[in-house]
Amino acid sequence: MSNDTPEPYPSYPEQPGLPATPQQGLPAPSPQHQGFPQVPPTNTLAIVSLVSAFAVSLVAVITGHLALGQIARRGERGRGLAIAGLVLGYVGLASTAVIVVLSIVFAAAFGHFFVNLAQHGGFGGPVASATSEPDASQGVLPSGTLGAAHFDDGYLSVGTGSTIVDEYIDPMCPYCGQFEATNGALLASRVDEGSITLRIHALTFLDQASQGTYYSTRASAALTCVATVSPDATLDYLAALFANQPEENSQGLTDGQLAALAPTGTDISDCIARGEYQLWSEVNTDDALNGPIPGAEIDSIQGTPTVLIDGAQYPGGLTDSREFEAFLDSGSGSGSGQATTQGTSGA
Repeated sequence: MSNDTPEPYPSYPEQPGLPATPQQGLPAPSPQHQGFPQVPPTNTLAIVSLVSAFAVSLVAVITGHLALGQIARRGERGRGLAIAGLVLGYVGLASTAVIVVLSIVFAAAFGHFFVNLAQHGGFGGPVASATSEPDASQGVLPSGTLGAAHFDDGYLSVGTGSTIVDEYIDPMCPYCGQFEATNGALLASRVDEGSITLRIHALTFLDQASQGTYYSTRASAALTCVATVSPDATLDYLAALFANQPEENSQGLTDGQLAALAPTGTDISDCIARGEYQLWSEVNTDDALNGPIPGAEIDSIQGTPTVLIDGAQYPGGLTDSREFEAFLDSGSGSGSGQATTQGTSGA
């Protein structure tokens, strides 16, 4: 009798090194793929450091140091980028420092030269500053008499009359300009006719109102330059100063413009450029402020204009020509005390 039961298939031993054969009818499991080793991310600050090094060196240095610290703690990549950013950052900072130093040196060495180019029309003009700053080291004070300048007494004197008129003015003082416009011609005519001696005290109260150009000092010194080389032109130059008077708190006229106001044939360019009589003008101002005022009824000058007739101070209006002429004709005058219309304070 035959046996219908099939004989089992013979089993074969598994081959070493081969995977076991899966049972039929079941899907083969997906093979386990071996993953690639995970790469650490690149530090963001390291990238920022490198990029910013080309624009902002300081940011590159700061972010570079921060990046190196984070890389050391986290084990991230980007150390080379951070170091590159640091190097470029420090190079940029060093370059900036060198440029700043060179710029300062260049400005100090050539600043006056380029100011001269602007003021004097290019390379053809003389190399000099537009203004000559007062310098107490320029020399000793002048003494004696030269032209109309009486250095020991501190004034410029024109005329030979018996009535002594002392006029204390500041070239930038607007009230002095008003007084000159009203009474300048009268005083000049009295000088010409020989009835008065006019003593001009050009002061420097308003140097502080010329944006650092010391206009009052320079203009007073320029007036003295004219008085020493062309005494007869002293009053003409004084009138020209006030006719071209700059406003307070402006830079005033340049040295070249002051020289150009001198009458034809009177060259004061070198005198102005050397700063002649600037120190003398400043000393006269200190003496007037501190007093005493020889032969005057007042102890010191506290504002400009101050006008004394034989020592008596004119108390009237600066723009009242009739009142001033009457006071002038009175000789010693009848007024006393402080003037009611002084202009600028000497402070």
